[in-house]
Amino acid sequence: MIRNHRVIALIVGLGAIASMLAGFGVAKSLVAAAVSWLILRTGVLMLGGLARPIPTPPPAGEMRKVKITYRCEICGTEVRMTAAPDEDPEPPRHCQEDMALVTPVDDI
Repeated sequence: MIRNHRVIALIVGLGAIASMLAGFGVAKSLVAAAVSWLILRTGVLMLGGLARPIPTPPPAGEMRKVKITYRCEICGTEVRMTAAPDEDPEPPRHCQEDMALVTPVDDI
């Protein structure tokens, strides 16, 4: 994180110096530098929040073997689920909608 702070401070400082050399006033340059630092810092924090680690897989033996078939009611795509973490898994989504259960309830 300290490296990010230094990079942001360097970019903002160089921008402030360039704006002063370009003829803008000191006050305007400092305000612009402060706003630039705030925008860059917020962007770096938001991008850092998107970087989530991959979840750890469940321990061996926790997955349950199932034989459930789902169908997309919009396009007709069928999916067979062979392993699930619980006995009654949520249906997968396809075409932005939940898929319909095709397997008879007695076979589950």
